[in-house]
Amino acid sequence: MSTAAGSAVKVGDELEPLTRVVSQEQINAYAEASGDFNPIHVDEEFARSVGLPGTIAHGLLELGILAEAVARWAGTSDALLALECRFSKPLRAGDAITCTGRVAAVDDAEGVATLDVEATSDRGERVLTNGRARVRLSR
Repeated sequence: MSTAAGSAVKVGDELEPLTRVVSQEQINAYAEASGDFNPIHVDEEFARSVGLPGTIAHGLLELGILAEAVARWAGTSDALLALECRFSKPLRAGDAITCTGRVAAVDDAEGVATLDVEATSDRGERVLTNGRARVRLSR
């Protein structure tokens, strides 16, 4: 695999940041697709009644956007071997999420890169933290 600059993948290489605005319509569509209709995601009044600032995105919707960022860097979603993170702050409907990452290790023998990844909201809150991705490098 090569980076955008055409050099081999190395420790310190960064993902191109990926930003997406997560709308209430997208959250509703995710609820429909996943079957997760927890009212904190789809009912503004309920979300506020339990102390949230409004409806919030599903954590796995956020994780899917992070997976997209890593897959774009890798060149294909098939290269993404593993992805994990901590859901640290809620992402509100209407917020933008920006996913970033950096290569932490390259195992040439295995043909795998390990990346530290995270996501922040446009409010400056780290919504996905302690992220780690493993990516198969093309040979």
